[in-house]
Amino acid sequence: MADVETAVAEAFREEWGQVVATLIRITGDWDLAEECAQEAFALALRTWPRDGVPRRPGAWLTTAARNRATDRLRRDALGAAKLREAGRMHVPDDPDTDNDSGVTDDRLRLIFTCCHPALATEAQVALALRTLAGLSTAEIARAFLVPEATMSQRLVRVKRKIRNAGIPYRVPPAHLLPERTAAVLGVLYLTFNEGYSASAGPDLLRPDLAAEAVRLARVLAHLMPDEPEALGLLALMLLQHARRATRVGAGGELVPLEEQDRTRWDTAEITEGTQLLETALRRRQPGPYQIQAAIAACHATAATPAETDWAQIAGLYRELRRFVPSEVVELNRAVAVAMADGPLAGLTLLDELTLDGYHLLPATRADLLRRLGRHTEAADWYTRARNLAPTEAERAYLTRRISEALSVPAGPVRREGKSRPPEETP
Repeated sequence: MADVETAVAEAFREEWGQVVATLIRITGDWDLAEECAQEAFALALRTWPRDGVPRRPGAWLTTAARNRATDRLRRDALGAAKLREAGRMHVPDDPDTDNDSGVTDDRLRLIFTCCHPALATEAQVALALRTLAGLSTAEIARAFLVPEATMSQRLVRVKRKIRNAGIPYRVPPAHLLPERTAAVLGVLYLTFNEGYSASAGPDLLRPDLAAEAVRLARVLAHLMPDEPEALGLLALMLLQHARRATRVGAGGELVPLEEQDRTRWDTAEITEGTQLLETALRRRQPGPYQIQAAIAACHATAATPAETDWAQIAGLYRELRRFVPSEVVELNRAVAVAMADGPLAGLTLLDELTLDGYHLLPATRADLLRRLGRHTEAADWYTRARNLAPTEAERAYLTRRISEALSVPAGPVRREGKSRPPEETP
């Protein structure tokens, strides 16, 4: 049974987006597609232990989901009309049929399909993450830093708009792809982020999800070699993904950047990432993904934590703020300023931020207070951060920091100075 559950979980990661998107194209009903896909996976859990895992799990799941959708439509009072429409909307098995977009990778084609310009960019990204990456509403809400209920309402509204406006589910021709590029990049970026730092659950990392985002970003960069932001995004992913083996300890605990074993970083990915970044920067069309890749390169190419150029990183975050004027960017800039100019300088910047419910804000404040020798205050802020932390790995790490802070004997407060860098923020 355990082997079957593993097979179903693997099929979910690999096939969910394809199954749902196929049903959306056939039925034109987003909610029905998701419900029938869920029923197909539930059926797999019941029947595969008896019949064995099929040779082509994706095909089996798609057929099962399509059968469920057909049955549901037949029972519906409007089913006959929808079935006639479904016949007209049939999608051929060959993904390259009637396709002049140049997008031949199935998953990437589906992302482009989802990112229709008639929808707001945020809605495009949220829908693609839900449908194609299989992320939950809660995970998507965390990616956008909004309450789950708010994101749920947004998804309902955008599905309604798609239905009422009759927006087609197809990939546009090649000359229209650029109008969807920003949203596609956003989908890949947030999908990678969920794999790089999970929004909830026992594990900090979801390496399969991150690896799939890297693969798709590589396909996109090959498809659009003259798009510097596509190159920048792939560079960013590679430079971050290169550290995956060192970001958690043997027990699954978070390992902060300054404590990671840099000899275990993937040098091939770092080299490829820096080369891609240099290629993108030569286009002289700066964008947020290129800037973030440059920040990641500062970390990835520093032989030791002490050799990190924090002043340059602070300057890059200041530049990133022009493209992404968010408090998360300001938080990261505060960390870099604290490392370049001292903890008090960083605390001054933190005082300007709110970020309610975002655990990395109190965690960063706690870290800077610890560096100033104000351990009792640090323990209090670490506790606040732990109460907000979304994963067990982060909660365990913050618990360790609380114990360390409380175990330090009272002594003179250190007013200023630099030491090791704060815990990394995504």
